[in-house]
This record gives sequence, C-alpha cells and structure tokens, in this order.
Amino acid sequence: MNLLKKGLIRGSIPFMILTIISILLTFQESTAPSNDYFSLGVIAFFLGFTSVIYEIQQWRFLKQIIVHYLVMLVTVFPTLLLSGMYSIDSFEEVISVYVLFNKVGLFLFLITYLISKWRNRVYMRAHNQ
Repeated sequence: MNLLKKGLIRGSIPFMILTIISILLTFQESTAPSNDYFSLGVIAFFLGFTSVIYEIQQWRFLKQIIVHYLVMLVTVFPTLLLSGMYSIDSFEEVISVYVLFNKVGLFLFLITYLISKWRNRVYMRAHNQ
C-alpha cells in the first residue's frame, strides 16, 4: 500500500468517528462540544495522515522530525487557533497556545518514540530466537 493511501486511511478513520460524534452532538443541540469534536477530528486527520512521514526510509530521522513538525505547524496549529477552544484575543494568548502546541507535541513525540523503540526491541527478540 503506498504511503499516501496509508496516510489517508490513518487520518480518515478517527476523523470520521469524531465527525459522527460532532454531528450527533449537533442534533442534541450541544453546539460547543460539537465544534470541539469536529476540530479534534481535523487534528486527528492531520496526525494520522502525516504519521507516514516516519515510514519514508530514504529520509534521515532528523529530516522526518523536521518535516513532520513543519506540517503540524501549518495544519494543526491553525486548527487550534480557529477551533474556538482557546482564547486568542491577544498576541500573548496566541503565543500561549503555540507553547502548549509544542509541549503537547513533544510529549506525544517522546511517548510514541519510546513505544516504537520498545515494540521494535520486542519484535527483534521474538525473531532472533
């Protein structure tokens, strides 16, 4: 399966689930949570879609990290700003959202990196016996 198709599948599944929840909340007249779930669906789509960047074997790991961060910066960060989940009435508030974006991104990166390393180690042990 090519990377584009794999990325679309990875991104579309959580997007569809969160969009369905958003629609159901809209019918229940819960507009604010509905908008939040839709925004989270958009963010989940971008995260899933771009996860395939780490499968481009011709790229060094550092290049994968930089490209992924830049793509998140032009997709997820604006989604956060436009979602209404954060007050952005001043430049300081926008900077605050940017700092939070980076903190959460670094946390998620480290967790997924460590899980990946652990999974690879378990896989290698199982296949070397």
